[in-house]
Amino acid sequence: MVREQMLRDVRMALGRRPEQKVPAPPPVRIVIPEMPIARRIESMLERVAALAGKTLHARSKEEAREYVSSVIRDKTAVASNAPFLRECGIADLAGVESGVADREVLRQLCATRDFGITSADYALSDTGSLVMLSSREEARLVSLLPPAHIAVVPASKLLTGLDELFGILPLPAEQTSSMVLITGPSRTADIEQILVRGVHGPGQIHVVVVEGA
Repeated sequence: MVREQMLRDVRMALGRRPEQKVPAPPPVRIVIPEMPIARRIESMLERVAALAGKTLHARSKEEAREYVSSVIRDKTAVASNAPFLRECGIADLAGVESGVADREVLRQLCATRDFGITSADYALSDTGSLVMLSSREEARLVSLLPPAHIAVVPASKLLTGLDELFGILPLPAEQTSSMVLITGPSRTADIEQILVRGVHGPGQIHVVVVEGA
């Protein structure tokens, strides 16, 4: 009786009669704007930079490799098993552990290395977000556990936004156990509204977009 009374009060507050049927939901609208690849790259890097991330528009895989090499110099890193990282030669850089299949070994590496290096399944140029689908190639730990994250993304994976992503991948759960969107360094203001980076994930992020890939 209490539940029915509560629901009746809610209906009345919304201006509905108790016997009134719930209207059908509006049709789903997906809008995918036309955007050339050059503008997608520009927007992606602008959004990441606005969130205190470091960025590079690499004109080649070699340039991407050299950038990553300079960032991790004298540091340690663990790389995901993404094929694109191997194509760029990043998995073979000095100081980089890659090709790890054992989950416990990977956990230990991610907990002790300075950088986690991944690619991304997609990236959203309107928000600067990386779309990570958990898989054997892209284990979640690599992008979440080390204190700094480097993502090397082919320009062909840049989408305009969520509408285009869900146009391509309408049911993510059918493909992966987890889809994570990473937008800038980890940050929180839960405690006294003071912004702190690196609490729930990497406090630093580098995004490299590789043109022509």
